[in-house]
Formats: sequence, structure tokens, C-alpha cells
Amino acid sequence: PQPECLNVCMSGSATSCEECLLIHPSCAWCAQEDFGQVRTLNSRCDFSQNLLKRGCDAPFIENPRSGISLLRSKPLSSKGSGVTQYDVIQIYPQKISLSLRPGDQTSFEVQVRPVEDYPVDLYYLMDLSLSMKDDLDTIRNLGTKLAEEMRKLTSNFRLGFGSFVDKNISPFSYTAPKYQDNPCNGYKLFPNCVPTFGFRHLLSLTDKVDRFNEEVQKQMVSRNRDAPEGGFDAILQAAVCKEKIGWRKEAYHLLVFATDDVPHLALDGRLGGLVYPHDGQCHLNDKNEYSAATKMDYPSLALLGEKLAENNIFLIFAVTKRHYVLYKNLTALIPGTTVEILDQDSKNIIQLIVNAYNNIRSKVELSVWDHPEDLNLAFTATCQDGQPLTGLRKCADLKIGDTVSFNVTVDARGCPPKGTSKSFTIRPVGFKDHLEVSVDYRCDCSCTDFTQTNSSRCNSAGTYSCGMCGCEPGHLGARCECEEGEVNHQYLSACREAEGKQVCSGRGECSCNQCLCYESEFGKIYGTFCECDDFSCARHKGILCSGHGECHCGECKCHAGYIGDNCNCSTETASCASDDGKICSGRGSCVCGRCQCTEPGAFGDTCEKCPTCPDACGTKRECIECRLFNSGRLADNQTCQRMCKDEIITVETLKTDDSNTVQCVYKTENDCVMKFTYSEHASGQSVLTALKEPECAVAPDAKTVLLAVVGSILLMGIVLLAIWKLVITIHDRREFARFQSARSRARYEMASNPVYKQSIPSHPMEMDFHMHNIKSCNGGVH
Repeated sequence: PQPECLNVCMSGSATSCEECLLIHPSCAWCAQEDFGQVRTLNSRCDFSQNLLKRGCDAPFIENPRSGISLLRSKPLSSKGSGVTQYDVIQIYPQKISLSLRPGDQTSFEVQVRPVEDYPVDLYYLMDLSLSMKDDLDTIRNLGTKLAEEMRKLTSNFRLGFGSFVDKNISPFSYTAPKYQDNPCNGYKLFPNCVPTFGFRHLLSLTDKVDRFNEEVQKQMVSRNRDAPEGGFDAILQAAVCKEKIGWRKEAYHLLVFATDDVPHLALDGRLGGLVYPHDGQCHLNDKNEYSAATKMDYPSLALLGEKLAENNIFLIFAVTKRHYVLYKNLTALIPGTTVEILDQDSKNIIQLIVNAYNNIRSKVELSVWDHPEDLNLAFTATCQDGQPLTGLRKCADLKIGDTVSFNVTVDARGCPPKGTSKSFTIRPVGFKDHLEVSVDYRCDCSCTDFTQTNSSRCNSAGTYSCGMCGCEPGHLGARCECEEGEVNHQYLSACREAEGKQVCSGRGECSCNQCLCYESEFGKIYGTFCECDDFSCARHKGILCSGHGECHCGECKCHAGYIGDNCNCSTETASCASDDGKICSGRGSCVCGRCQCTEPGAFGDTCEKCPTCPDACGTKRECIECRLFNSGRLADNQTCQRMCKDEIITVETLKTDDSNTVQCVYKTENDCVMKFTYSEHASGQSVLTALKEPECAVAPDAKTVLLAVVGSILLMGIVLLAIWKLVITIHDRREFARFQSARSRARYEMASNPVYKQSIPSHPMEMDFHMHNIKSCNGGVH
């Protein structure tokens, strides 16, 4: 129990058992006769431990508690097809009963498991306005190919087809007589087309995909006058005309909405004189055409979301890139809706549908139907990573067969009229499975079953109930012993809170030693000394306790999910959850339902924008990989479209001189380099500008490499030889120069070798002296 000075039970001035139970879920009432101070009205209301200490016997203590009873709890299934469809269970439990005491929080757990191989019904709703002619040509054989791909995901697949244009009234269509049979009359590019129509149901859901192809082959486009289309009329009819469309109860319902323009919304019809709002009913005639197109306005987004959820239909917007942002914003207003980018000629429609289906199957989100206003519900999601996420009611990035759980805390704010019971339903968006919750309120005390009227315990002037006397008019006192108007001035102090204080706090009269509080136009004045009221609490924007609490004796008692002096601060964190499931993207804290970014440079509703954060390039890299190259973690998890909402622009050459952009570079698996920039526009849109292709080194040709190697070797040899020749030449020149220098400096003298003797040559001659003696002229002999 709380300390005595903070005893909320006794300070609440309860005058009956029921009032005591409403003060606080820990308060109890003692119904024992003659318990406590007879003259103190609130002495019977206290914490149960205090009542026991003060002498109240346990059987007389009224302290009802909240409780939960399981009424239907079949185990979760693991497979969808191949078993009786009515035996497939994807939520646990299926039915429970709650007994709630006001203010007493009670929790229970809900488990959801998307089963494998669950049947799928897909209805293809196509815009057949003139601008979709090339798309119609593309899908003429769509049925066969789509069935082949979808049967890889489920063995039980059915396909249907419908088309729409717009309301055949002015100013939405051409209404002149010459256009009635052929609105393309006079249009040179395409002179022939069928009359304008609102919606036509052409093929009920069937597993015979050839019939889909045949039906598409028969179709021709039409023409309307303004750019917006009447597709929302068609969506509503496809959702509510269950028998004609052929939706199965035990199947996923996919409604593919293919268009290249914006839709007409509610109130647009008034331009054509349609003042009656849409009634949300089926209006298909015997020809399966929408018969109320020229009688009622277009449906509102609220009505559209209600009917889609009511019939468990997942809506897939397949739209051109030009209108992606508009339809993306609509998905936030219509639960269970996704948007995919459609090529101009619908060539990617099959992959688009498969991606959307995988995206839908990878997440679970709980919705609450028929939510009683006096109940507060708080959710905590525990997804596949096992971490509790307070305030979230959805899980993403799931694989088929994963089981996720949600802790649901219920708190009753007050008590409805006696005998009233309420109920609500918790349903995963798009699932036929649901949890029924019935609620009984523990607001009554069992001691009231022994009420005595004109009881002798009350001097025959009142009704005895739960240990107290309820006096008849004109009588006062704990036992109705006084008549109204009697005042014993000796006991006036019993009507003062303290010595020197005003009698009954100046807001009442003392009668029979008891305060009778004045009535006030602002609210109720109450308390033993009229010291309390229910209108003097803090206000927010002029509303007492912000409308999220009860004023109790000058203090706001906030409802579950709100805190603060004036209960203006929400503890709900769902609005702070970013697309990756993190609170404020891990860059801030959630305060009063809004993110306060603590990371320098971070901004945005969930602090998701942060060009200067260290992880900015890493986070955006995953979006580049999945959006441009269909690779990476997000592509594997089929969460690319949900996680990556940035605008991505591809260029041939990346500008790097802009100071307002963050330059990012990373290496791909193929050792290529991918470059992109990240910036934030003034409009709040994140923009990624990336190269069309990563920069990769070109692999050299083998022959070129061989020739280059051989050429290099030859060149190296020649260079070495040249160097060797140069060195030898330089060396020889230096030696020759040195020789020449030495020779020029030499000086020689003439001399003879003393050992050497000059030779005397001798030539002997043989003479014949027998010759005749001949005298010479000089007397010689010859």
C-alpha cells in the first residue's frame, strides 16, 4: 500500500462501495457493520491490507479483481492447402472473456502465424481508358504466365478480371450524342473505342486461367474527358459484391488495381450533380455492370478502407512512377494496402504482383474492430528477433511459418450502465482469422445483494447496504439519526478540516455535524469537508485533463496510455516507429507520441533523415542495391518498397561539387565501385542520385596481354643491350682519351744502344779468272 499521506483510497471521499472501487484498482471496501469511525464516511475505503489491520474481517472486504478466461484456443496450423480449409488456424487464441475492474490493467497474448501454401484469390482490376491501350496489349496473355508464377507460391490459385473507366456523365466523360457509341469519334490517333462505362465485372474468380486470357482478348479501351479515373467506384464494387466476384472465405484476397492516372475521390461527383454519398453497397446489375455510377458520388477513403478491411482484401496499387507518391500517401490511410511502380506498358506486371504478394505475406498487422470507447488498448509486438517493441502492433520482414506474438493490455476507464457487457475483435489485416473478446465489468459489490430497506440499523429512516446507511430525504447521519437542519454548534469542529479553516471549506453547510456540499454549475463538489471537486484540474487547450483523464479532487487521473499533469502526453510509440521498426530510427526518443531527435543532424517525423550521420551512406546503400539492382538484404526480404521511399535518380556522370549533398562510395560484390549522393530537398523529400552502372575495371584480352608481355621482354632486352653498348662505348672513349693524353705528353731523345753493333753487309761474288785479262782504262783489270 501507499504511505498514509498519499492514501488515494481515503482521500477519494468515497461514500459507497461502488465509488470506492472506481477510485483506484487497489482500493477495497469494508462492508462490516460498525467498522471504523462511524462519523467518517470514507473510513471504509482503503487498501485491503490496511482494512485487515484496522479490524475488518476478510469475508467483508469487497475487492474484485480482473480476470481472463479462454473460451476457444485451437492450436496454430503450419500449412494452408491439403487440409480442410476450415481447420486452418492462423491466430491463437480465437475467443476469450475478460472481467475488468475499472483502472485495473489486464494483459493477454495473441499469436499469429501466416501458414504456408495458403489459397490465393486474385482479382485484376484494370483501367481501360485510352491511355492504357499499350498496357491492354501487354496483358492479353497475362493469365497463363501469372498463374505459373503464383503456383510457385501456392498450389491453390484463382484469377478474376474486371475493368473500369469513369462515370458516363459530364464533366467526366464526353456526353454529346455523337460520342455515346464511340467516345473516340474524331480522335485521329485512335478513332474507334467502346462507350464509356463505370465498372464491369468480366470474369469471376476461377482456376481456369485460359478463360482470363480469352476475356482479356475481347476487351477494347474507352475514353473519358478528364485525367482522373473512376477506379475507386470499381474497387468498392469488387470488395462488396462478394458472391459475384467469387471471393472465398478461406483464402487471401488480392485486388490488383492497375492505372496510369489519379483517382476521383468523394465530393468530386458533385461536379456532375451527384449529391448522394456512396452507400457502400453492391450495385452490379444482371450484366455485371455498375448501375449506380450516375446516381451516387465516388466513395470516400474511409468507406473504401472500411469495406476492404471488412472483406479481408489486400489492395495492390500498380501505378506508373509519375503517380507513385500520391498512391503511396493513400496507403497510409487505407490499411492493408501496398503500392508498386508499373511500367508504361505493364511489362513488369507479373513481377510486380509477385513482389507485392511477398511483401504482404512478410508482415502482420493487428487491427481492432468495434473498439469500446471506455476501453484503452495498448500493444507490444514481439517479432522474429524476440525483442519487445512497445506501442507497435505490426511485424515485418517475416518468413512464411514465422510466429509472432503481441501482448495486449486492456484497461477499463469507467463503468457502463449496470448489466452491460461489451465486445471487440482483434484481426490481423487481410486475414479471415480473428480473436473475439467479450468484456464484463467488475463494478458492482456483492454486498449489495444483502441490501435492507427501512432498516432498524438506520433508525428505520434509510437503506442499509455494505455497512452504510443511505438515508431518506430529510435525514442525516451515519445511522440517519439526525433530521436535516439540526446543528449542534458544539460539534461544528467536525465540519472543519483543521482548526482555523472554514466550515465545510466554505463550499457547504454543516448539518447534523456533517457537511452538505453546495451544488455547482461547473461540476461536483464532494469530500468530508467539501474539499474536493471534479472541475479544478489542469487543462490543455481548454479541455479538462486533455480529455484523456478524470479530474479527481484537483488532480488528473490519466487514462491508460497517457501521462502528465494534464494527461496531454501519450505513451503510445507507434507514431514514433520508423519503417525498420526502430523507435525514432534509433536516433532519438519518443516523447508524448513524437520523436525528439538526439543524433546531431537527424530530423523527420521518425528521425529517419540524417545526411550527416555516420551510417547515412550505409543505410542508403541498401536502397540503391535493392531499387536499382534488385540485390542485397532488402531485396532478399522483399521489403524494398516499404523501406526505401526516397526518390532515386540515375545519371551517367555524378556531380561531386555540391556542398549540400553527401558523397557516398562503396565496393560491390564484383569489386566494382558504386558512387551516389544523398541530399534532402526543402520539400522534405530525400533524393539519391546514383550512377546508372557501377564503375568496373575492364578485363584485358589474353592475346593483348601475351603480346604485351613478349613485347615488354623484347623491349627490356633491347634497352639492356643499348645500356650495355652505351656503357662500353663510354668506357672505351675514356680509355682512348686517356691514351691520347699520355701520348701527347711523351718526349723522346736520339740515342744508340751500346750493346747494339751496326751490321756490315757482305755480298761475295764469284769471279772467273780464266777469262781473258782485260785492262781497263785506268789500269785496272775487268
